[in-house]
Amino acid sequence: MVTVQQSSLAINVPLNPGFNAQQVIAALAQLEASHLIIGTETNLPRKEPRSNIQLLQHLIPDLQARKIESEAVPSLQQVIVVDNSEGRINASLLVPTVNYDTVLFEGSGLGSLPKQSLHPIDIVNIQFTSGTTSLPKAACLTHRSILNNGKSIGDRMFLTEQDIVCCPPPLFHCFGCILGYMATATHGSAIVFPTESFDPCATLKAVQEEKCTALYGVPTMFIAELELLQNGTVSHTGFEHLRTGIAAGSSIPAELMRKLHKILNLTELTICYGMTETSPVSAMTTTDDPLEKRIDSVGKLLPHVEAKIISPADHSKILPVGQRGELVVHGYLVMEKYWGAPDRTAEVMIPDADGKVWMHTGDEAEMDEDGYIKITGRIKDIIIKGGENIHPLEVENCIFGLEAVKEVSVVGLTDERYGEVVAAFVVKQEGKSVTADEVRKWVREKLSHHLVPKYVFWVDNYPKTASGKIQKFKLKEEGMRLVREGKGLQ
Repeated sequence: MVTVQQSSLAINVPLNPGFNAQQVIAALAQLEASHLIIGTETNLPRKEPRSNIQLLQHLIPDLQARKIESEAVPSLQQVIVVDNSEGRINASLLVPTVNYDTVLFEGSGLGSLPKQSLHPIDIVNIQFTSGTTSLPKAACLTHRSILNNGKSIGDRMFLTEQDIVCCPPPLFHCFGCILGYMATATHGSAIVFPTESFDPCATLKAVQEEKCTALYGVPTMFIAELELLQNGTVSHTGFEHLRTGIAAGSSIPAELMRKLHKILNLTELTICYGMTETSPVSAMTTTDDPLEKRIDSVGKLLPHVEAKIISPADHSKILPVGQRGELVVHGYLVMEKYWGAPDRTAEVMIPDADGKVWMHTGDEAEMDEDGYIKITGRIKDIIIKGGENIHPLEVENCIFGLEAVKEVSVVGLTDERYGEVVAAFVVKQEGKSVTADEVRKWVREKLSHHLVPKYVFWVDNYPKTASGKIQKFKLKEEGMRLVREGKGLQ
């Protein structure tokens, strides 16, 4: 008979249709799971069934052994298999596993487990961060934090039971499960998930067919959708019901915001700022904020949230209005901890002199006299060229204004003379032409000579997280490799 403590049981629910063995193993190892329940196949509505045998072989190299032995997840004691393959897979060949039907039969005579009390501050979601600047971390979020955050987000959008929200961001990410599901559930709105993984064509058609009033996305998603409208793949009609939505996940170029207003009728589009560790949204614009505030800022703090801008060098020093520093946040929305990582938790959740714990976001920001917050970049992403701070977002916004540029991402690369220099990874619009020198001239004329990219790399796409965010740390690695090959100067 299989016996298991609830706290060590993991059930594989494939909210992420593209999950791989490495991701599952990493999660199981971090959670120190002793038991795993998994189907023989992963079945999704619009995809061919996918066998999980290869995943199990990564987890348990010898599937003919009599005992579970997993070097990758030493805590694992038992794997319980649900045979959902309809005869395509012979589950009896998985010798060390136990069939789920057997578990049900053996447990049929046992009494029910005692009821467990539930508290608002109990952890409900161990959410892995996106991994845009480093490896993902497991943030522990509570019932109180995600429920209230979803409610506040819907309030800012003025969602009602008449709204239909199209949500292409995934459910396994805070964007889908909190900004999407929780915000709509707390306001009686409908929600549409166009596909299991992002498809710009399916997203636009879902908006047209379901008469959606709101559309969510990160910048790369919106750019892909606008391209289909521009090249005629999708008709421009059928978007008259759209009014609002959320753009989040990374900084939104001003030119992209204007295009969304004009082409997709997203005149009440809101901007959200946050991070997984803050459940996730701490600041947000409203649908009736002036356009310039929705372009140049991430809005004001949500209710019951506190924030301040501090000196990165001296955490006790609060900076004045209009001065750039690190944004730190306090309130119900801050995570409980990183799972199994007390040292990493202590690095970001830091008490002040009064004992109040502040979440250090790692983002550089400034706040104006009206409380609007402007994110000027990741502190880690700031390029220090010859002692001068360069903010990648400023350069990205400038280059994005070129008609021939579809996407751009800017990073700093190591340089012997200046310490760091600017490097731009550019995706061209299909059928358009632009040279590296034209990019440099544009930046020089629009901004300043010290912001001009030394390196311009032409790429077709970017390394991204499953939720669509660009992984800049991987771009840096790729950039240094290309520089060693003598590329990027022409």
